[in-house]
Amino acid sequence: MLKTYATFREIQNDLQQGTISCEALVQHHLSNIKKKAHLNAFLSVYEKEALERALAIDKKIKEGKAGKLAGLIVGLKDVLAYKDHPLQASSRVLDGFVSQFNATAVQRLLDEDAIIIGRQNCDEFAMGSSNENSAFGPVLNDADNTRVPGGSSGGSAVAVQADMCQVSLGSDTGGSVRQPAAFCGLVGLKPTYSRISRFGLVAYGSSFDCIGIFGKSVEDVALVLEVIAGADDADSTVSQQPVPSYTKELSQSTNKAYKVAYVREIDSSEGLQPEIRDAIKAKLDEIRVAGHSVDVIDFPLQEYVLPTYYILATAEASSNLSRYDGVRYGYRSSEVTDLNSLYKKSRSEGFGKEVQKRILLGTFVLSASYYDAYYTKAQKVRRIIREKTKEILNKYDFIVMPITPTTAFKLGEHTDNPLEMYLADLFSVQANVAGVPAIAIPCGNDKQGLPIGLQIIADDFEESKLLHFSNALLTHELK
Repeated sequence: MLKTYATFREIQNDLQQGTISCEALVQHHLSNIKKKAHLNAFLSVYEKEALERALAIDKKIKEGKAGKLAGLIVGLKDVLAYKDHPLQASSRVLDGFVSQFNATAVQRLLDEDAIIIGRQNCDEFAMGSSNENSAFGPVLNDADNTRVPGGSSGGSAVAVQADMCQVSLGSDTGGSVRQPAAFCGLVGLKPTYSRISRFGLVAYGSSFDCIGIFGKSVEDVALVLEVIAGADDADSTVSQQPVPSYTKELSQSTNKAYKVAYVREIDSSEGLQPEIRDAIKAKLDEIRVAGHSVDVIDFPLQEYVLPTYYILATAEASSNLSRYDGVRYGYRSSEVTDLNSLYKKSRSEGFGKEVQKRILLGTFVLSASYYDAYYTKAQKVRRIIREKTKEILNKYDFIVMPITPTTAFKLGEHTDNPLEMYLADLFSVQANVAGVPAIAIPCGNDKQGLPIGLQIIADDFEESKLLHFSNALLTHELK
């Protein structure tokens, strides 16, 4: 049995010295997947091909021809296209669907010799904050099997948490990478909207969706971002900005005194778990002692962020999910009498309750009678939220806030009250509404030993600064 590696750099060092092999690494992770199958993190495990690819990459390492991710074992959330492999978004409506191409992010991983070990369970169509909405059952948190791992990328988070892979790719529409990272004690990055191509990502809310990265360390996340970010002819919305060498900039020392803002809710919110408040305030004190300025700020639009997100995201979901109609691919009801019943029965039988609820909400706000009252107004409010967020980030380097009001809650605790579940996204959606990058980093544990996460937000395309600051905080090297 191999040791658990904290960073990919340690893996690369051992590969170069010949003390381990890619094949042994794959076997190690496969063993953990089997041992922890009860967590329900994986929907498919690509055992045979992962081992074959490992042998081929071991040969390339010996010949000195291996890519920069040789030996990195990666899991994919079940919303990313991987050619000739199942793609279902954890939904019955895509039963039997096999991807015909690779997502751009997946292709770039493969080009640098990463090894994909399987596809990971998630909330259906990435809609949820607990990973209880999957058609294949809930994912369990490895820290406490009675608790949720967070959603929607819960399987991707648990796979890294339980050492079933070194890194996972997830998606973040309203916090779906950062919230599970917080619940599972991981680093989770949501980059600037358009930093990573969305080609091959199953659409939920197209103006919010971002491919995100789970890792055990900031440097692993930085390396993967460096590989998968950048321009792509297949995605007209992706940024043309050059991709920095995030890993190189991570290792460079800086004597800059940062200006950090934190939201007043950390001091005043009654809904914030006291242990989260204390952990974040201790981290803010650490930043202050290291010589950086720390100021409390009010965000006057805080109460509008969550409703704005849910109006626009459900509207986009209603539009995006109209393509799943039982005609072209995926699930088709057998109890049909005409075209109309084919549509109705295939969709009502194929989609789960949460997805149906969001489609109905989105259809409602897009209807002729309510379009201007809800959708158009929410678009205007979104623009103002972005402008106000960027005003703060013009004055400060970072905004610090919680990711979640509580640590991981119990399975079934909020399923009967959708409002409680949606309020779990209270602190995570602002970065998506504004389109700016945000990261979750571990920030200790509560009295029950459950992980606490800290969220740091930066301005557009300032991932280098964000990663550097986060790494310094985690390694206690902030100067």
